[in-house]
Amino acid sequence: MQRSIMNTVQLTFVSTLLTLLVLCSCLDNGLVRTPPMGWMTWQRYRCNIDCKNDPDNCISENLIKSMADKMANSGWRDLGYVYLCIDDCWSLKKRDSTGRLQADPERFPSGIKNLANYVHSKGLKLGIYGDMGNYTCGGYPGTTLETIKIDAETFASWEVDMLKFDGCYSTSEEQALGYPKMSEALNATGRPILYSCSWPAYQGGLPPKVNYTLLGNICNMWRNYDDIQDSWDSVLTIIQWYAKNQPVLQPAAGPGGWNDPDMLITGDFGLSFEQSKVQLAIWAILAAPFIMSNDLRTISQEAKYLLQNRLLIYINQDSLGKQGALISKVNSLWVWKRELVNGQYAVAVMNSGTDGLPKPYTTSLGLLNITDCSDGYKLYDVFEKEYLGLFKSGTTINMKINPTGVILSFIRPIC
Repeated sequence: MQRSIMNTVQLTFVSTLLTLLVLCSCLDNGLVRTPPMGWMTWQRYRCNIDCKNDPDNCISENLIKSMADKMANSGWRDLGYVYLCIDDCWSLKKRDSTGRLQADPERFPSGIKNLANYVHSKGLKLGIYGDMGNYTCGGYPGTTLETIKIDAETFASWEVDMLKFDGCYSTSEEQALGYPKMSEALNATGRPILYSCSWPAYQGGLPPKVNYTLLGNICNMWRNYDDIQDSWDSVLTIIQWYAKNQPVLQPAAGPGGWNDPDMLITGDFGLSFEQSKVQLAIWAILAAPFIMSNDLRTISQEAKYLLQNRLLIYINQDSLGKQGALISKVNSLWVWKRELVNGQYAVAVMNSGTDGLPKPYTTSLGLLNITDCSDGYKLYDVFEKEYLGLFKSGTTINMKINPTGVILSFIRPIC
């Protein structure tokens, strides 16, 4: 018992010391001054390694190259979707003779370095997955405290541009040491690598277990909550969690470091057209990463229409970097507001209800506390791509919001 207490005290001291060191040497990589945009394998393809029977959809260099081609040739890259990320299950189940992670040679015959070269030749950036633990969530080799340095150097030598660092098969104490240590190791490589941390999701997402000041110093983005699933229930649950905890979450986000409610599932199977608009609108209000997980080779025109909406992306990528918030909720109507640069705003009115007709909503700029410009504001319906007119503080604004739908407005002062 006494030895156990001593070990706990020593580990706490080491963790505190390392935290202080990291705060003096933070992840100063200059990346993602606006939320990152791109594509990731996980939600759509999970851990599909059956390339024999499903060659078009298994985790492989062929899948990554085909998505790179689509991102470059179908307008995604030019709109800002530039990170192309391999999630779990890319490696062999053992390290090489020098202790380094190695890609599965059957599924990645060219190796990750050559794959990175291909992705870079398309004007894109390659992301890869690791796990702070003995194993990844899919059972592949994880990164222990002893292998953080060699793994960071390996990723840098492959010219990877992003690391998603998960937290399966590790203790809270190991995570408290490992996540800051990986930040330091990535910095030491000299290569700018976007660092996506899953740490808070493994600690409940909230203080006192989660220190958002520390996260902002060591990570570029961080998963706060559970994995998203391909369903409306999952999207709504995430939205509810962010609304409930926004006093803690909103101040943590800003240029260079972002709350991450997880991937965009527009274009998959679980959301209707209206529900897809809800996810996109609320993620834009939250200044969340726009990381898709879908099949860009077969994506529908209506899903592409939503994801490539320039005004939606303009709102998401606003340089002020201020996360929006829920400002009112009456029954099933939720009103979200985000302040943008140059006196601009975005307002999303969401109907979480599933009953009957579209819900009417009446408001004004005065009621929304958007009053700085006495000459008025121009209003635009983002998804309908319509100019709605010039509104002053007391002018009535009438809306009807479809069940499990949203109206996203862009508001620009004429002053």
